Amino acid sequence: MIPYEQCLLDLANADDRVVIMTAENRGHMRNIPPYLGDRFVDVGIAEQTMIGAAAGMALRGRVVVTHALASFLTLRPLEFIRDDVGIPALPVIMVGMVPGVLSDGNGPTHQAIDDVMHMRGIPNINVCCPADIDELVDALPVLARSGRPWYVRYHASERIVPHVVPFEIGKAHTVIAADAEQVDVTILTYGYMVQHAVRAADQLIDEGLAVRVVNMRTLQPVDIDAILHCVATSRTIVTVEDHLRQGGLYSIVAETLLEAHRTADVLPIDLGLTWFPAGRLPDVLSVSGLDSTSIATRILHHVGHSR
Repeated sequence: MIPYEQCLLDLANADDRVVIMTAENRGHMRNIPPYLGDRFVDVGIAEQTMIGAAAGMALRGRVVVTHALASFLTLRPLEFIRDDVGIPALPVIMVGMVPGVLSDGNGPTHQAIDDVMHMRGIPNINVCCPADIDELVDALPVLARSGRPWYVRYHASERIVPHVVPFEIGKAHTVIAADAEQVDVTILTYGYMVQHAVRAADQLIDEGLAVRVVNMRTLQPVDIDAILHCVATSRTIVTVEDHLRQGGLYSIVAETLLEAHRTADVLPIDLGLTWFPAGRLPDVLSVSGLDSTSIATRILHHVGHSR
């Protein structure tokens, strides 16, 4: 049994209110249906039905964890998420599979690179983007206990940095700290891109820069204090995300700065305003400029031209 399956099973065993649902996406939970009986529901390719049913069960006291491909989970039932889950703020957790560049072999219809924008734009819908499978497993019970609706970007990457700080809603985690009062570069990132930001930071450190990397963990609610602290103690802020530029972390940082009447040198590294070409993941990252070497090169170029 893989870690995510065990996490779901532990969650259900600890709380008999928990129901697991999927829209024909069993790849990461294929072993748990026999253990859960009628608390595991596969609705087939019917995301709207799944969200409507999940909201109905949540209204009757259940805590429902739903699963579908991220692009379909956040777009096909968007009205249902807004009206049935968001407005009454029901405890439905919506786990989006293969978000961002992880939908590497598929075309634009399957690319969830606007999912954060859609979900954080709905009042009461919260957004969690774990950095790896360990953080996902740590986060899910916390989200389930919160009693709030959540969208979760799923991925099962192995941990590359230690999680020395327990997962906490709305609290960022500094995964690389610079030994300096004023750092050259702070990289703000989330989800799958944390590992690439960390590897890019290692390259920048080798070039003599003082670099900090912050895993934002949740984008709604977001750790505003962490963002403002990084702005106050950094010469350059870099946002790294496998998402369109609008509506994601770059937008969050811009909104935070505007509300706080602050300015900063901010470099966005993302998918801009276009889809990424279908291909194998390493090629997608390279072509899109989201692999660690491309990230480090972009930052070095920017820093060199800004001083």
